Amino acid sequence: MKSHPYLRAYMAGVAVPTIFLLFVFAAFCVIRLGYNPDLPMERILVFPLALVPAIWGGWNMVYLALRGYRRLPLGMHGALVPAILVPLALVAARAFGFDPRSVTGAIPIIVVLLMIIYYLVWKYLVGFLNDMLGIG
Repeated sequence: MKSHPYLRAYMAGVAVPTIFLLFVFAAFCVIRLGYNPDLPMERILVFPLALVPAIWGGWNMVYLALRGYRRLPLGMHGALVPAILVPLALVAARAFGFDPRSVTGAIPIIVVLLMIIYYLVWKYLVGFLNDMLGIG
């Protein structure tokens, strides 16, 4: 199974956030149908459901492409994803009518926590999938 390494890298990158987002969507259904909050939760879920898995898959393809040039560990490479996702999330929040100025002070803390979480997830989960697919 040595053909199509970029397709395998994309599939390995997409798998982890897709499974996680299934749990997020289940929690959304329970909250929306059980408690019926006034918060427009559908607009909040558009960004992660549409873009996050694709960004993870593409980022894993970038890791595979850069492997011959620069040897950055997979966990460190994955920890850079929040540097892309947080600005995109802020732009999406503004586009969907939310005012992100209320959380502006917490953004550096959020980014650091996300980088730690992403480091661990990329090192262990995406790394495991990359090894399993023969591209690690």
